[in-house]
Amino acid sequence: MATDDFVLDVSRIRAEARQKMEAGPVTGTYGLDQEKVISVLNDVVATEVVCWLRYTRHAISATGIDRAQVAAEFTEHAAEELEHGRRAAERISQLGGRPDFDPAGLARRAHTDYTAPADDDLQTMLKDNLVAERIVISTYQEIARWLGDHDPTTRRLIESILEEEEEHADDLLDLLAG
Repeated sequence: MATDDFVLDVSRIRAEARQKMEAGPVTGTYGLDQEKVISVLNDVVATEVVCWLRYTRHAISATGIDRAQVAAEFTEHAAEELEHGRRAAERISQLGGRPDFDPAGLARRAHTDYTAPADDDLQTMLKDNLVAERIVISTYQEIARWLGDHDPTTRRLIESILEEEEEHADDLLDLLAG
């Protein structure tokens, strides 16, 4: 008989589920410090809101011959960034936390910077957004690794956002090369 046979104590799990119903989806098998995960996710919310603000500002103020194409891409990315922030906020709520949308702290907690080039140059905006996407890709990869198997739901959320951020970086690189 193998020593790693899987045994599931359903009776114990049922009893624990009934005893701690107020904890919602967070069970005794949750493998991380819940407050730390909530804090990290609030930084993700801040990052996504700042990215939404930057993309929106760039879409509105972009000038130049390729303005229509680039502004459309910025607008699409902005909508996706806002949705990322909403999804992270939903997860915070599921974990029993409070999403932090306080404008006073968004820029401080965000992984990326809000940029608004003085001359509204498309190349500068594209580069600023590509740098921001690369920062987000690196930080979200680290978050996903940290979460590991301890919180697979949050890890999958971060990985799905990460996938779209990588697509954004690819789109921006194509526009810069175009």
